[in-house]
Amino acid sequence: MIRAPLTDAIVEVFDTLPTQLQGAARYLIDNPEDVALLSMREQARRAGLQPWTMTRLAKRLGFEGYEPLRSLYANAMRQGELGFASKAGAQLARQEQVGERALAAEMIVSLSRQVAGLGEPQMLDTLAEAAERLYAARRIFCLGLRSSHPVAAHFAYVMSFLGEKAVMLDAASGAGTDAIRLATTEDVLLVVGVAPYTRLTVDLARRAAANGVPLIAITDSVVSPLAPLAALSVLVATDSPSFFHTMSPAFIVGEILAALIAGKGRQKSLAAIRRTEDQLSQLDIHILPPRGRGKA
Repeated sequence: MIRAPLTDAIVEVFDTLPTQLQGAARYLIDNPEDVALLSMREQARRAGLQPWTMTRLAKRLGFEGYEPLRSLYANAMRQGELGFASKAGAQLARQEQVGERALAAEMIVSLSRQVAGLGEPQMLDTLAEAAERLYAARRIFCLGLRSSHPVAAHFAYVMSFLGEKAVMLDAASGAGTDAIRLATTEDVLLVVGVAPYTRLTVDLARRAAANGVPLIAITDSVVSPLAPLAALSVLVATDSPSFFHTMSPAFIVGEILAALIAGKGRQKSLAAIRRTEDQLSQLDIHILPPRGRGKA
């Protein structure tokens, strides 16, 4: 997630803000470069808000008006603190300072901590609840685009061993996401998205929610545009010493959910997995070691 100057302060007070101020706050978090470059009125227009809402938020955050807040973001951009390119500069400098092995070690340590955090009691409760809701759904529509695509695609692939419960929404053909029109209140949309959020992902999630389709979101913040749409959000860390955000915790969450759903199906799941394996064997999909031979 791109960390803008006021991200932590906004997240801390977000739940206490009125609805309109939450919309303005979400715009600041999602569009830090626009905050730095555009006028307040243009920002308000893009956020679908009145200009005075932006001013109210600035004052709520301790500024005399919106211009000092905008100047803070503009200064951050000039100093190279916004966006992937600026973070790449920081990574290159760090890599030159400590070397490749040390930077790789820092990434491994960071990922290890994030994965360990998935084992916290509150997260385990959330994962169990998410698995229960997904298992109870008639179908699971899976949506994740750009960097989030592997998470949704791998979940859908693992679920394919259990039958036709998972439906992957893929934008590659330009028509692959159309299947969301078939989702009903008996289904669930599993949507994956982290900052910087993909517009099509959020638009499709909003349409699904408006049609009464329950959402389970794998996302990175309580102020993610997906969070207010979801019946349940699984929050994952994305910070990384790399210039690019990490998707590893989200990927692991997808694997855990697929495993829990399979386990809840018990003998029905086992039969489905055996049937799938038999079908794959008949199609000669995988290269398997000869039976009866030990390892060389």
